Amino acid sequence: MTKSLKDRADEATRKVQQILGVTVEEHPKEIADAIEQTIINALLAERERCASVAYEECCEEDQDRAHRVAGEIRRIRTALIANLSSMR
Repeated sequence: MTKSLKDRADEATRKVQQILGVTVEEHPKEIADAIEQTIINALLAERERCASVAYEECCEEDQDRAHRVAGEIRRIRTALIANLSSMR
């Protein structure tokens, strides 16, 4: 079964708490939220990087196609953000 982003953040929170030697009652939500936001930011940054590479390598000569690809990326990004936000 695939783990959700929230499940991964919670697992990382438990590991951080164990490493730091703190109890599970000490700021679990704040730690999980920070980890989750970091993962989201990394995913979005990587998506942007991939889109830039794709544009430069594949679409430089075909502006119409590039605009369609960029529009699709924006649509997917909006859906991704909405889905990730709903996991909270």
